[in-house]
Amino acid sequence: MNNQKCSTLFLKARGRRRIIQCIYVVGFMDLFGVSMIIPLLSHHVKALGASPTVAGVVGSTYGILQLFSSTIVGGWSDVVGRRYSLLTCLLLSAFGYVLLGMSSSIALFVLARIPVGLFKHSLSICRALLSDLVSESERPLVMGHFNAASSVGFILGPVVGGYLTEHEGGFYTSSFTCAAIFLINAGLVWMLPWSETLAYSTDTNSSNNKSKGCHDNHFKKSVHNGSHANSHHPVLPAETEPGFRDAGKHRSFLRWMEVPLFFQPAWRQLSSVGSKIHTVASSDMWDLFLVRLLMAIAIMLYYSNFSLAMEERFSLKPKVTGYLISYSSTLGALAGFLVGPVTQLYGNNMPALLLHSTVLTCSLIFLYAAAPNVWQVLLSSTFFAISTTIGRTCITDLELQRGGVQASGTLIGAGQSVTAVGRVLAPLLSGLTQEFSPCGPPSLGVVLALAAVGLLLIRIPKWDGRGMTKAAKL
Repeated sequence: MNNQKCSTLFLKARGRRRIIQCIYVVGFMDLFGVSMIIPLLSHHVKALGASPTVAGVVGSTYGILQLFSSTIVGGWSDVVGRRYSLLTCLLLSAFGYVLLGMSSSIALFVLARIPVGLFKHSLSICRALLSDLVSESERPLVMGHFNAASSVGFILGPVVGGYLTEHEGGFYTSSFTCAAIFLINAGLVWMLPWSETLAYSTDTNSSNNKSKGCHDNHFKKSVHNGSHANSHHPVLPAETEPGFRDAGKHRSFLRWMEVPLFFQPAWRQLSSVGSKIHTVASSDMWDLFLVRLLMAIAIMLYYSNFSLAMEERFSLKPKVTGYLISYSSTLGALAGFLVGPVTQLYGNNMPALLLHSTVLTCSLIFLYAAAPNVWQVLLSSTFFAISTTIGRTCITDLELQRGGVQASGTLIGAGQSVTAVGRVLAPLLSGLTQEFSPCGPPSLGVVLALAAVGLLLIRIPKWDGRGMTKAAKL
């Protein structure tokens, strides 16, 4: 009897693994399609007759919409579930790229960017779904693999986009191809074995004590249509009892089966989203978000005038600089596979790993700013791609650890909003510092990265203190 239950659990675990593998494919295809379009947007806007100023305003539309919509859509995915929110984002993004392929005027171009700016959060929802499906110890490994798959798509996309552009109507072909990719992704998400995962999570919750010998701790996680149960009431002492928890999860599962949250009234969904955003906003996580902002700006300043600086400092031709950027991007993609082993080496001590990766990133930006020759730039670029990849995974994992996976979509969305603020500020700061020197942007990046290191040195002992207090209570 025990063996039969074990085999059933492992069969259902296979459904979970299939979802994870399919999400890797979705991440790869997502950035593959988007990166086909990104290099062509500015050329298309100019071809439509826009002045440089108008082109700049139009280009900023997407970033501004992303800034405000990231947290909202992330919270919405916590409320209605990952499946419905991911499908909605993919389908509306596909619609936006279809409009982009039909854009023959500036007005239509701007209109096409609106649905994409509001709903192009498929990668964030994929990350939230992955965090739902795996244990805390597995999360860095899985996130690293997902980031690697996405980065490979971002590297290959421009090659295909450039090839298509050489033909007549290349931009429109690329836009429709990107829309088709998003539709394929939506079909893939629709066909994922969600029911297996639901049944699997319910069975494991009800048979924890009977099947400890045949499954790992991560099998105990509750996944409701790709999201956790959405309860907004405070946890009472009685609710900490295992029997109460299992019964509550089972009742939530039955309620989900009766009326999917996606089809509940809009006002109720908005109220739940607002509640989750308020919880994150009022939490004591300002330090993590500030570190994310400082490092995002520092990294963007490193790349902001890279080509121009290489030409002015070392008389490097744009073609050679392009090879250097491609080399760094490829290393960044491959570094995603190092995240799991590195976190195991640190014993899953994410604060320490974040501190060390931030110190390394700061040192490498300084090395680049002070580089006397191209070989030192090559050396700094090699390790910079690795340190930034590990740092991004660390900061996301820490946000989920401290904020709780019940609001993983809201937390990841809030992190994306913080990064969007960095995208707005970095070009302005880069332009101001370039007035003084080609090394101005990375020099300012060093200062900001040092500020992030100082903040981590002050706050990490407090994080550990809170963790010890929490452990003592448990």
